Amino acid sequence: MTNRRRTIAIIPTIAASVRKTHRLLVVYEGVKTMGIGAEISAMIAESDVFDFLDAPIARLGGADVPLPYNPVLEKAAVPQEDDIVAAARRLVREGHA
Repeated sequence: MTNRRRTIAIIPTIAASVRKTHRLLVVYEGVKTMGIGAEISAMIAESDVFDFLDAPIARLGGADVPLPYNPVLEKAAVPQEDDIVAAARRLVREGHA
């Protein structure tokens, strides 16, 4: 199964979550610019689920740098648990991540 097929297969699950929470935070390790999160965001924005959103779609991706090999630098380059929790809380509280 290709990456594109797997992405399309999860869209119904994401759509159900948006209908329930009225929010969307897309988190991924890849670079934020032109990453898979942008494609998922576009798919939701172009669907009927978009009308359920009460806040802008938020994306939390990796830094726009080559992925470092050093574990300390890698940890700084990709979203960590604390980053995800903080972004989710901002999205709920302020309407943006």
